[in-house]
Amino acid sequence: MDGVAVVAILVLLAVLWYLLRAVGLVWLPATRTVRSLSVWTGRLHGWVVTAPATFAYAAIFTASTLLQRSAPPNLITLLTTIQSTNLARLSTKPVSALVTSGLWVADQGVGLAGYLLVFCVVIAWAERRYGTPRMILIWLSGHVLGSLLTALVEVHAIRSGKAPHSLAVSTDVGVSYIMVAGCVAAVLVFRGWLKIAGVLAMAVGVVLPVIVHHTIWDLGHLLATLCGLGMAALLLAIRPLRIPIPVDEVTAGLAVRRRPRPRH
Repeated sequence: MDGVAVVAILVLLAVLWYLLRAVGLVWLPATRTVRSLSVWTGRLHGWVVTAPATFAYAAIFTASTLLQRSAPPNLITLLTTIQSTNLARLSTKPVSALVTSGLWVADQGVGLAGYLLVFCVVIAWAERRYGTPRMILIWLSGHVLGSLLTALVEVHAIRSGKAPHSLAVSTDVGVSYIMVAGCVAAVLVFRGWLKIAGVLAMAVGVVLPVIVHHTIWDLGHLLATLCGLGMAALLLAIRPLRIPIPVDEVTAGLAVRRRPRPRH
């Protein structure tokens, strides 16, 4: 399913939910439905609030994808080229290039649904275990260090004649470096069959393309993965995993906060 369609469905469901809650104020059957569904919506709310960085970032790159789909293609191509982590941008405005390039989904938002699934499930789980500050450091290591190491490889390839000079002004944006860094951090702390499945998924999604396609972009994903893995291992050596608060307890705490205080 197209990523924009997924977002539209989620927005529609949210609108219908709040309409149902409004109707529930005056109609008893709707009130009962709201009470039965609140168990699940409460858990979903608890999952979101315990991984704030993940869901905030997902909202940002989803918004940029919606912009890409609605704006003229030539304009988006120009914007993403200007905000790329290519050699030309890194040599003139490195900080700006590294920040803005992580706000876009590559190829005009292709694969948005897959990105959302990985972030909202795998990386959100990892943020709950590592904590938000450490998760952000892992992301930065994957995106920033991965981009810089890829740029060094590009410089060597151009100087040695193995790549054209046009590579220096190519379009290189996307959330994938951040995604693979977050995923490998999750795999590092998985247990049992989840770890085996995670290792296989990373091997197929990150390592295999480097062997098969030999592109600079595939190598960049591998470098970002290794940087994220190194940072995650370092952070775990400094401090062990946090014990996440169960989602049900978070939901209960939020419900208590929403209750009106009794008047004396």
